Amino acid sequence: MQPSRDIARLIEIMEALRDPVTGCSWDKVQDFQSIAPYTIEEAYEVADAIERNDLVDLEEELGDLLLQVVYHARMAEEVGAFAFGDVVMAITSKMIRRHPHVFGSEDARSAGAAKGFWEKIKAEEKRLRAEKRHQAGQSDTEPVSLLDDVPVGMTTLARAVKIQQKAGTVGFDWNDPRAVLDKIKEEVAEIEQELDRATVSKDRVQDEIGDLLFAVANLARHAEVDPDAALRGTNEKFRHRFRHIEASLAAKGRSPAEASLDEMEALWVEAKSRPRETR
Repeated sequence: MQPSRDIARLIEIMEALRDPVTGCSWDKVQDFQSIAPYTIEEAYEVADAIERNDLVDLEEELGDLLLQVVYHARMAEEVGAFAFGDVVMAITSKMIRRHPHVFGSEDARSAGAAKGFWEKIKAEEKRLRAEKRHQAGQSDTEPVSLLDDVPVGMTTLARAVKIQQKAGTVGFDWNDPRAVLDKIKEEVAEIEQELDRATVSKDRVQDEIGDLLFAVANLARHAEVDPDAALRGTNEKFRHRFRHIEASLAAKGRSPAEASLDEMEALWVEAKSRPRETR
């Protein structure tokens, strides 16, 4: 079998890998649950390539992510649920349906027609999902709460932002980012109170730290900052500065374990004044 630019070849490869008799011993025993973590990992690797502005890596990582889509579609086809073509049909239908101002009639393209069209589209999509579930013999599992449709597989910071956004759509939100900052200060004070207790409760400290992280995610949302991206940047900044500490000590024939905290802190301050290296 030869590689190809045609998506059909990738689908053929996945079908061969999943063949019960001649397929790959690892691929053919996987299921949706076992593959899901790899799907998430590949999405992160796409984001990482974008963060590094590495278009060579991006090309490869997008292929890895596409493979995940094909993988899930193949497993669904094996149980008679849907195939890759149905996935393509679903997303093309959704994009056309959600952009009547681009793909619709002249009337749909008018400025006045756009008013309220999102609500109509969402209502139609809800009806279509219920119809498909009925046809598949599944019960209608539409969310009963505004927050029920926030995916549990998102990163915790991203999910916190999504939950806050959903609550904000009905007015349960702060109007001023400074009010969120006050909430952060309040959460820090509550952590201090827990740590000052004669007997520190790990569960209570964990609960308070969770409240603090939730509030920080909320501040990032109000500041229009992606908290995951912000933390990724800080992680890399820390790695860069700590590598400087390691390299500086190694030049003297020593390791961080052999240095004092004050010495490492001085090297940290020195690293802050140096330009960051490119990865």
